Amino acid sequence: MSNRADTNSIVKNIEKLGKIDPVLFACTILLNGMGLVSINSVAQVTGNSAMMTKQALGSALGIVLMAALSLIDTKKITRYWKILYAVTIIALLCVLFFGVSGGGARRWIAIGGLTFQPSELAKILLILFYSEFIINLERKLNRTLVFALSTLLILPPFFLILKEPDLSTSIMIFLIFCVIIFVAGLDRKIIAGITAAAIPFALIIIYMTVIGAASFLGDYQRQRILAWLHPEDYATSTAYQTMNSMTAIGSGQLIGKGLHVEGADTLLGTGFISESQTDFIFAVIGEQLGFLGCCIMIFLITMVTVRCCLIASESRSLHDRIIASGMAAWIGFQSYLNIGVATGLLPNTGIPLPFVSYGLTSLICLYGGLGFVQNVHIKNHSADNDADAR
Repeated sequence: MSNRADTNSIVKNIEKLGKIDPVLFACTILLNGMGLVSINSVAQVTGNSAMMTKQALGSALGIVLMAALSLIDTKKITRYWKILYAVTIIALLCVLFFGVSGGGARRWIAIGGLTFQPSELAKILLILFYSEFIINLERKLNRTLVFALSTLLILPPFFLILKEPDLSTSIMIFLIFCVIIFVAGLDRKIIAGITAAAIPFALIIIYMTVIGAASFLGDYQRQRILAWLHPEDYATSTAYQTMNSMTAIGSGQLIGKGLHVEGADTLLGTGFISESQTDFIFAVIGEQLGFLGCCIMIFLITMVTVRCCLIASESRSLHDRIIASGMAAWIGFQSYLNIGVATGLLPNTGIPLPFVSYGLTSLICLYGGLGFVQNVHIKNHSADNDADAR
C-alpha cells in the first residue's frame, strides 16, 4: 500500500513539473548558459579552472532546487515568516561580527571551506517574509501606522547591508520592498507623493556631491558619482573599470570577436577588463558576442522579468502575487542596474548580473526564487486554484 502511495506521489510530482512555465524555464537556462560560456573564458585567461567548475555545479544545484521548490506547498515555509525575518537579521549581524573581508568590504561568512553572502539570501527571505506578513494587513495597508510598520521592518536589513558597506544591495532591497508594497495595494496617492519627493531628493544629492557638500556620503560613494558625471577626469582611477568596460563592449562591434580569448587580439585576453567574472561580465559578452549577443542577453533578461510579472498577474492569491512580483523586481532591477553600470549609464554600484555573473550564493538564491515563481504558475494552472486563492 505504501509503495503504491509513493508511486502515485511521484507520478503527481512529474505531472506538476510538466506544468512549469516553459518560456520562463528556457530563458533562464539560456541566460545561465551564456554566463557559463563567459565565465569559462575568464577562467581560461586567469588559469582558475575551479571557477568554472564551481559555477557549473552551482547551476546544476540551482536547477534541482528550482524543481524541488516548484513542487512544495509554499505556505509550509512562509507560515514561519517570523523565523524567516529573524534568520535574515541574524545572518546579516554575523557578517558584521564574523564576516570575511575582501575588496574593502565585509560581505561574506565562511563556514569550513565555503563562503556565502547573506545579503543575497536576504533578498529571497524578505520576499517570502512579506508575502505572509502583508496577508495579515490586507485592506489595512493604507493606514498610516500599518504602512509605517511595514517600512520599519525593512530598515534593519537595509542598514545592516549598508554597513558592510554595500550600497547597491541596500538599494536593491529597498526597490524590491517598494514593488511588494505597490502590489499589496498601497494607495496610489501615497506612491505619487513618495515618487514626487524621491526624484528631487536624488537630484539634490547629486548637486551636493558636485559642489562638495555631500559629507553624509562616504568618500567612495562621492567618487563614484563624480566619476559617472565626469568619467574623463577619473579615467585612471574611479572610472577606470567602467571606461574599460565600455571600450570592450564597443570593440565587439556587431557580432563580436568570438570565444577565443588568448593573445593580444582580445581585451579580455590582456586582462583589460576588471572584475570580468562578476560586476563587468556584460563587457565580456559585448566583446565576445558583440551587439547581437548583448541584445540576446537583454531580451532573455526582459523575458524572465516579464514572465514573472505575468505569472503574478494571473494569480488570485495576494501571497503568490507578492512572491512573483518580488522576484520580477529583483531580476529586472538588478539586471538593468548592472548593464547600466557596464555601459556607463549609471554610477558604478558593484552589483552582479543575475544568472550570468560568477557567484554561487546569488545563483542558487535566484534559482530558488524562480522555483517559488514556478510554484505559483503551477497553482495558477491547477484545477484547485480557486480553493487555494485567498
